[in-house]
Amino acid sequence: MFRHGAEESVALFGRRPRRAAEAAPLRRRGGIDDGDREHLEAFLGSRRGVEAYLEPATTVTPFTVVLVAHDGEWTRRTCGDPEDAERFARRHDLPFYDVRATGYPPRMRAWSSARSKAGGDGQPAAVRRRPEDHEMPPDPFA
Repeated sequence: MFRHGAEESVALFGRRPRRAAEAAPLRRRGGIDDGDREHLEAFLGSRRGVEAYLEPATTVTPFTVVLVAHDGEWTRRTCGDPEDAERFARRHDLPFYDVRATGYPPRMRAWSSARSKAGGDGQPAAVRRRPEDHEMPPDPFA
């Protein structure tokens, strides 16, 4: 049974007790992994005006850091905890914000909206060709 200060949790419905570390919610530990760090640094190297935003952990996802460029293009990668994201931003001299306090920048939403209207190919809707611009084959029944 449960004892105050004990390292084990209560067993429910006949399941074996778990240690406190096992009972803790899943969370990525150890900072930003190398693959994610490389991706974020590549994004930084090829964009200008980049800002970093911390997204909170949920029951499904760990903490994530979102980098948003001057034009609204963005990328998201997981990080171990808020300190890891802040350390990454400080190391690269990026402005760092918490999404819970500031929200997402409007340019990020505009970029995502333009991308979805373009069919996900990254071309804004104004650049796509209209259907009437395409050559239609002759109607065989006309």
